[in-house]
Amino acid sequence: MNEFLQYLVTGLGGGCAFALVGSGLVVVYRVTRVVNFAQGSFAVIAAMTASTLLASGLPHGLAEALAVAVGAVTGLVVGLVAIGRAGTPPGASLIVTLGLGVFAYAVEVLVWGDQPRSFGGLPGAVDLLGARLQAHYLLIVGVTLAVFAGVSALFARTDIGRALSACASNPYAARVVGIDVRLMGLLSFGIAGALGGLAGVLVTPIQLVTFDYDVTLLVGGFAAAILGGLVRPALTLVGGLLLGVAQALVAGYGHGAYQLEVALVLMLGVLIWRAARQPVVQQEMA
Repeated sequence: MNEFLQYLVTGLGGGCAFALVGSGLVVVYRVTRVVNFAQGSFAVIAAMTASTLLASGLPHGLAEALAVAVGAVTGLVVGLVAIGRAGTPPGASLIVTLGLGVFAYAVEVLVWGDQPRSFGGLPGAVDLLGARLQAHYLLIVGVTLAVFAGVSALFARTDIGRALSACASNPYAARVVGIDVRLMGLLSFGIAGALGGLAGVLVTPIQLVTFDYDVTLLVGGFAAAILGGLVRPALTLVGGLLLGVAQALVAGYGHGAYQLEVALVLMLGVLIWRAARQPVVQQEMA
């Protein structure tokens, strides 16, 4: 029981990183209809930045906050390149984000090298039902839940959130009422950069981060976002947590080398389920 609880909490911590990356994908897709393949790079850049700032002597908290800000700025730059030109179709923007994600590899290796990096997280441990759990895992879960609550409040209760939602549902009508759809798209990329950066900052103390770790985060985040059809943040959170727990159980009771395959199988299973369910929905609507 103690072992299972440890795997469960470990999985929830890793799943929160997938959920945050997936939520960034959802925010961008809802507003722009672009699948942002550079989303994982935001996390890696923020993680590397935080490690550099901490090594230079900046205190925890400030270093992580600045790293998340760097992630947000990186997201904004990607948005400017991907959708900055009016009339760029979503398919072309998708290819641009993919190219920028690959280009980020060269930048990361040039600036930080190819060696894995990590830094200390929240110290201490908590005893729960006889199991000793690292406090940092609980911090990850708490911060993630607070962020998802904040994102939900942003979209539901603020004018900016309503403008973002309007762009997502009907860009033409949004333009008619005076909403700058391009500006909202850039804002969505900035938010996605901050969410990805937060994922990188939170996960680095429990996971060595290398320049290519964005692939793992992107695949896991995309699998989580697929559960909600790339438009529902709440289901993305559920998908990320389920994926993280599944991977932790596979690593704990099976073999850790198959963790990425778990994400791919989950993604494939959801896609097959959606494809099988679509004709039923259409028949009910008819």
